[in-house]
Amino acid sequence: MKKRSIFLISCLSFGYAFLYLPILILIGFSFNDANLSTTWTHASLRWYRVLLDNDQAFKALMLSLRIALISATAATILGTLAGLALARFGRFRFRLLLAGMVSAPLVMPEVITGLALLTFFIALGNLVGWPEHRGVSTVTIAHITFSLAYVAVVVQSRLSSLDHALEEAAMDLGGRPMRVFFDVTLPLTAPAMVAGWLLSFTLSLDDLVISSFVSGPGANTLPMYIFSKVKLGVSPDINALATIMIVTVALVVGIAGYIGMRRRGSGLN
Repeated sequence: MKKRSIFLISCLSFGYAFLYLPILILIGFSFNDANLSTTWTHASLRWYRVLLDNDQAFKALMLSLRIALISATAATILGTLAGLALARFGRFRFRLLLAGMVSAPLVMPEVITGLALLTFFIALGNLVGWPEHRGVSTVTIAHITFSLAYVAVVVQSRLSSLDHALEEAAMDLGGRPMRVFFDVTLPLTAPAMVAGWLLSFTLSLDDLVISSFVSGPGANTLPMYIFSKVKLGVSPDINALATIMIVTVALVVGIAGYIGMRRRGSGLN
């Protein structure tokens, strides 16, 4: 048993080191004063000051956040409706088609999805004159398209596990279907909707491949900006930008975990 415990601890340590050691190295080199990320000279905040003066990176970040907020919200609404239809409406006409359309973005390679959306936007522009050119709107629509699939799966799973007796009891007490939906079903589904929104926001903020296909002038997202910089060699200001994003995400996750622990503690009391 002792040898087995040592083996498991070693595997766990190796796994965590493989995942987090590169991140720690990146954070460390963001405080490097050298012009190259591969050579350490001494600690400095030089590249953070350079990053503050980088208007291009700031604009790319703001654009990515705006697209992520819009696409996550729209994907949550549409994905919730799709998940509700699949979980509550039983066997209806075109149910198999809807399930296939929801599942397709989950398994389809991003290159194929991006190429398909690009072809669609070009054909739509030639047919009706919109969009005249690819930009923020096409990127947002593309992000909604693949994000709503994740929301639909999460919401459908949540609704499938709910006790139908709660909704039936509400209707037995005189509640109309819409009132039961807003007073019973929606509050019980809210955690899945929040999880789907967060997942959609993260996927939109992180997407590079699909955005590269459907973007145009003035629609340079943060991943696209970072990738264009990395192709010429990783510069220390990119390390600083990545460090800020990592710290921000860690703080958000830490605060969310703390709030969850407080709520669970209050619930036990």
